[in-house]
Amino acid sequence: MRYAMLVDYRFCTGCHACEVACKQEHRIPAGKSAGIKVIEQVQEFPGEKLDLTYYPLLTQLCFFCRPRVKKGLPPACVKHCMARCLTFGPLEEVLKELPQKRKALLWTQEI
Repeated sequence: MRYAMLVDYRFCTGCHACEVACKQEHRIPAGKSAGIKVIEQVQEFPGEKLDLTYYPLLTQLCFFCRPRVKKGLPPACVKHCMARCLTFGPLEEVLKELPQKRKALLWTQEI
């Protein structure tokens, strides 16, 4: 079955809970890469205004927590995302939400 993760990065606060959850779930030591990484982008505007945008990006190490999904549980990053900016499910269901998102990334994978 094809699954998808929709990342609505408008709401990401940069808390890194998704990274921590991934590392704990898969026993990845601190300092090592995990399946998700939050990237921070800083934009400077005239008048000393700053805009911070956080992008939760899935890495090549991400496999959507297959053991959890096979048990009917969401991936660890989705469960622990406090901003609820990660949506996970069958591709057809997640695609229905895409037209309503203005700033989003879609990742798919066969499980």
